[in-house]
Amino acid sequence: MPSFSNARIVKHDAADMFALVADVERYPEFVPLCEALRVRRRTKSDEGVEVLVADMTVAYKLIRETFTSRVTLDRPRLVIHVEYLDGPFSRLDNRWEFRAVDQGRSEVKFHISYEFRSRTLGLLMGAMFDAAFRRFADAFEARADAVYGAPAGA
Repeated sequence: MPSFSNARIVKHDAADMFALVADVERYPEFVPLCEALRVRRRTKSDEGVEVLVADMTVAYKLIRETFTSRVTLDRPRLVIHVEYLDGPFSRLDNRWEFRAVDQGRSEVKFHISYEFRSRTLGLLMGAMFDAAFRRFADAFEARADAVYGAPAGA
């Protein structure tokens, strides 16, 4: 099963990076391959955990696929977990973790594993998905610079 993991130190606060990744409605503005994202349902707990059910449409040239996921935004632990519910995958699991390193810097960990239901779709989209995941960290860091301002000396 294909997977991709990345960990990097960014020049932004961990809570700010969590908020940026949690703002899923904005993904079509900057996330590679994300054409549309619609939140179907949103529930909040008293413990600071929010659960979304969202549809994301990814597109590349003539290929367009929509899938549904449950997104758990665990603000107290600074963890985001995405679980696959429906669409072209047989499996998809995605996790983000944010940890303060020092004043104004944080470590952002990203992991995703997935498998397409259709072997043909996997062959068509697999290499392109791999390339997109490798660009995710850059896209989110660039978005953080745009939203929160580029750090001094960057």
